[in-house]
Amino acid sequence: MCGIVGYVGEKEATPILVNALKKLEYRGYDSAGIAVFDGQNIIVRKVKGALKVLEERLSKETIRGNLGIGHTRWATHGEPSDVNAHPHTNVSGSIAIVHNGIVENYAKLKAWLQGQGLVFRSQTDTEVVAHLINYFYEQTGDIFSSVLETLHRLEGSYALGVLCKDFPDRIIAARKDSPLIVGLGKGENFIASDVPAVLEHTREVYFLDQKQVAVLYSDHVDLFDEEGNRVIKEPYHVDWDVSAAEKGGYSHFMLKEIYEQPKAITDTMRPRLVMEGGKPVDIKFEEVTKGQDFWKTAKRIVITACGTAYHAGAVARYAFESFARIPVVVDVASEFRYRNPILSQDDVFIVISQSGETADTLEAMRQAKKAGIHVIAITNCVGSTVSREADDVIYTWAGPEIAVASTKAYTTQLMCLYMLALKSASVRNTISGEEYKSLLCDLETIPQKVEQILADQSKIQKFVANNFNKEKVFFIGRLYDSATSLECALKLKEVSYMHSEAFAAGELKHGPIALVDESTLVVALATWHGLYEKIASNIVEVKSRGCSTLVITQDEGNAFAEAADEIIKIPVCRDEFASILSVVPAQLFAYYCAVHRGVNPDQPRNLAKSVTVE
Repeated sequence: MCGIVGYVGEKEATPILVNALKKLEYRGYDSAGIAVFDGQNIIVRKVKGALKVLEERLSKETIRGNLGIGHTRWATHGEPSDVNAHPHTNVSGSIAIVHNGIVENYAKLKAWLQGQGLVFRSQTDTEVVAHLINYFYEQTGDIFSSVLETLHRLEGSYALGVLCKDFPDRIIAARKDSPLIVGLGKGENFIASDVPAVLEHTREVYFLDQKQVAVLYSDHVDLFDEEGNRVIKEPYHVDWDVSAAEKGGYSHFMLKEIYEQPKAITDTMRPRLVMEGGKPVDIKFEEVTKGQDFWKTAKRIVITACGTAYHAGAVARYAFESFARIPVVVDVASEFRYRNPILSQDDVFIVISQSGETADTLEAMRQAKKAGIHVIAITNCVGSTVSREADDVIYTWAGPEIAVASTKAYTTQLMCLYMLALKSASVRNTISGEEYKSLLCDLETIPQKVEQILADQSKIQKFVANNFNKEKVFFIGRLYDSATSLECALKLKEVSYMHSEAFAAGELKHGPIALVDESTLVVALATWHGLYEKIASNIVEVKSRGCSTLVITQDEGNAFAEAADEIIKIPVCRDEFASILSVVPAQLFAYYCAVHRGVNPDQPRNLAKSVTVE
């Protein structure tokens, strides 16, 4: 969840490290720091708070040097403070490290090190790693072997950057379960937690594999496995533009990424549509290696994910069951891995992760693979852990998503899942060929309809101006809308800190309606034509308790005219596909609520883009 950067080359390291950390601010953090070798000593500067606090401190002195590491920390062990911030060092300050992840056996290691007479300065698990490296270094005098010895004793997850005063020409980096890349420059090399941090310097990167170690010099990089054996791999060329990771004139990344959805959805969909005579006639997933017989004989689909990705799976359950007539189980990955799930060789196992590094999702996937089940992954990040470990990978091609709260990653995940559901329905002959083509034609219009929603948001902005101070916001819906409401509620609470929850509309009277009063806003998603009367009744029911009401619907008539204070109409489409459209006004609603409440929607407190720890 934190951000790691590192530089070795001929230029001054300090400004490069700080600028690289800025590119990783979207990941979330509560403190920041750098360590730079100035030719004689490793100089560490670290502070609680935002990068600007660190910059202000650095502006008061000059730290020169061509080798350094940096870090933005999101607290897991120890409260946010100057002392707990990274980098951490050994007692003498001759070794400095930055670390993402969690050392699960840190208490045992710490107790052992304290038995050796060491006194710890911080509350973090990371300081254990610095002292452990130093313990082995005092025995061997070799920093590389000392890092390897340390890695063999760590349980949990890590991405590490290590400096040693006695080896001023190199950075040692390693990863397990936490992402880390190596950027390959000319006369300079880099480490970072994500690609945007190095894009202004290079487009050639290594995505470090599990338990892989890299040693970076200014003129080359050596790769090793955990036993110290040399590894050869080809670098990956990043082909998206630097400007794709910049705001491009928008006030915030979140707003920019909401507006990028028509293109992102198109980029996800178009390459997989088979066209004849200008119309889609089939779907091709060349990434999915299992043949049609696999889909025909599949007895069940298991989908596991976390957060927003889980909500995409919740919508997909309805699509797979409706179109392909196959039972679907959707599990929160953090629960799946511990509940001793019942798995079968006839299952289709789908994992969804925007970053491809979500710790709980990775463990769930590994559990399925141990059971011998074929795993299909849906992710946005090429080279991520999930993309390397899954049997098949379906990329969403959403482009870089910088805001912590996911928008275009979610809608492109939905598009992938809809297309999978339709393709499996065609293979299983649960829909006719004519119906299949008709559905594809409807699906192809979705990006254009998202554009129509984004073309006029004045009604949403006006409604937000009068409702951004509500104490409680409840999202309700039925069928697909019930699943979509989960994501709508999450988006609002993530970026605006408003208390929001989602309920199946029919469950209101079974308890939640007790919470409805004048301080409440109820947002009803109503995109299923056959259920308009049911939803209208629910809205009347809550409105009689004095709350405000908003309806997001594709109704072209007046089904909600008497019940709703405001109606946001989305373009008409097949009911089954409306979830991609109805979530867009909810995203805008969440964004503008955050802005009105003076909250930065790009960097919600306590949250991070990639949840790489349990």
